[in-house]
Amino acid sequence: MHVTHLSLADFRSYARVEVPLDPGVTAFVGANGQGKTNLVEAVGYLATLGSHRVSSDAPLVRMGADRAVIRAAVTQGERSQLVELELNPGRANRARINRSSQVRPRDVLGIVRTVLFAPEDLALVKGDPGERRRFLDELITARSPRMAGVRSDYDRVLRQRNTLLKSAAMARRHGGRGMDLSTLDVWDQHLARAGAELLAQRVDLIATLQPLADKAYEQLAPGGGPVALEYRSSAGDPGDSGAPGASGDDASGPGAADGLMPSGMTSRDELYAHLLAALADVRKQEIERGVTLVGPHRDDLVLKLGRLPAKGYASHGECWSFALALRLASYDLLRAEGNEPVLVLDDVFAELDARRRERLAELVVPGEQVLVTAAVDDDVPGVLAGARFAVADGAVERV
Repeated sequence: MHVTHLSLADFRSYARVEVPLDPGVTAFVGANGQGKTNLVEAVGYLATLGSHRVSSDAPLVRMGADRAVIRAAVTQGERSQLVELELNPGRANRARINRSSQVRPRDVLGIVRTVLFAPEDLALVKGDPGERRRFLDELITARSPRMAGVRSDYDRVLRQRNTLLKSAAMARRHGGRGMDLSTLDVWDQHLARAGAELLAQRVDLIATLQPLADKAYEQLAPGGGPVALEYRSSAGDPGDSGAPGASGDDASGPGAADGLMPSGMTSRDELYAHLLAALADVRKQEIERGVTLVGPHRDDLVLKLGRLPAKGYASHGECWSFALALRLASYDLLRAEGNEPVLVLDDVFAELDARRRERLAELVVPGEQVLVTAAVDDDVPGVLAGARFAVADGAVERV
């Protein structure tokens, strides 16, 4: 799969830009602040409905405009499609496929798939659990676009449940009469049902990704592994009698002092029952604190290098290798499942030492389409020969 044409209107710094693209390597070269990352960010948005740089759509709309449009022509085999997204901060975004009538934005998921390498990837290893949850969920959705609906359902139920719990906590603190919490059982069931589906997908993904990540790390840093991926559940181990979630730590809690999800527990029904039981165990604490303490929104992906967690123990270089290994493993997984993604390397080579730079370049150069951004030509390894675009003053010109 590759993008053959990218068109932007009022996106970031571009009033309008048209960029024809070819298979193979394409590098966008320009000084910082000239808009090269904006181009690959737009491609990534088509794949994930989000930016790797910001958490909301408002910064993506050019100053003075009220909307932005991303349009791309995409080819997979002999099939071509035109996908378009209209970003409307504060209002619902809109989408079209092949200039047809309007569709839901999530209906475009799967048409463009990307694996993105960026300086922000270091947060996968060093950052908060939310970074690793996002990594898992975006990859899950790339594999199965229907999971966008499951994630949306889970987030909606979580918000409703938290609103109820917050109201109950406020009432208790102000000495008022106890609220009617009879509907909490219903919200528990909805949360556990959507949570079990999301949890099952995450556990399956980690099992599949583990050997690929270990292989990729060995390719990047021979002899430096092995690496391990472990899922830490806020619901705890079913064999643990402690109350999950009571500590209040994001992605951990009693019952998850270890908290690792048993590898054999992947049945949706088992996970549903386990989450319901965990929610029942912490109901008192949740009502006191006014927040949902158990569920996939509080879980973590534990990254280990050897026997130790990478976070807090691995060197800076080892953390970079681990982050790159996760991205390479994601690419290998998606490619093996039949729809090769676009590889995006956003200013990543400047962050790497010479050895990691050359190894990464050699590993990605066979990709069907590789998009690279760099401040200067020398930052692009020689093996990544291909088309070059100069980006400056809002113009993108092929060199």
